[in-house]
Amino acid sequence: MTLTVDDLHVSYGGAVRALRGISLTVPDGGIVAVLGSNGAGKSTLLRAISGTLRRLGGRVDQGSITFDDQPLGRDPANIVRRGIAHVPEGRRIFGRLTVDENLRAGGLGNRDRAAKATARERINDLFPVLAERRTQRGALLSGGEQQMLAIGRALMAAPKLLLLDEPSLGLAPKIIGQIGEIVTEINRQGTAVLLIEQNATMALRVASEAHVLDVGKVSLSGAADDLAGNDDVRRLYLGHASERPTVGEPKTLSRWSE
Repeated sequence: MTLTVDDLHVSYGGAVRALRGISLTVPDGGIVAVLGSNGAGKSTLLRAISGTLRRLGGRVDQGSITFDDQPLGRDPANIVRRGIAHVPEGRRIFGRLTVDENLRAGGLGNRDRAAKATARERINDLFPVLAERRTQRGALLSGGEQQMLAIGRALMAAPKLLLLDEPSLGLAPKIIGQIGEIVTEINRQGTAVLLIEQNATMALRVASEAHVLDVGKVSLSGAADDLAGNDDVRRLYLGHASERPTVGEPKTLSRWSE
């Protein structure tokens, strides 16, 4: 199941242009990272894919999104049924509900009991702490545990593609490393991942391909290893000094230009 975003333009309120001609592909079984600073349009991209854009006054002005060579549409419930689950920024779990109730809520749209049981076993294996605290309210979990719960809730839908928005946000370095390992394992088990991150170190370590967004446009694209060694990316996202990058047409690195 390949996701293809082609020449996507998105605006808010019919005036603020958030995305300006974004094109990218998430191959079946792959991990693709999207990097960028605040306001670059990263979260908007995921909202456009998951169909949640209209809730915040956004709209797709131009371009297309296809999944498995078919138009994805813009109905969030149908998009989940098609096999795409979105974990939004900020660990938006149900704080008053228990861990178990949060997970059950994530599986409401999945009518296949066997698939839900398999998903629950998968989540227990990935996040043993959630099984241990199944009766604890979500609000009482640590930040890292809440992120695990948010990911687990999305996995209850048995997605083919997982959209992750800033899963490392606000977490300690040790926990960020664990989240990276979890993303890798989820992918190893057969789920493709589109990972939105400001933490380039983690994102480029787990992804095979990556894109850098700059004010709603793709400024860099290429293999994750190539971007990790790029001077612009190293200066802006990995804490290494370099000359100021030239903002203009997207640059394509290494094997993408072959």
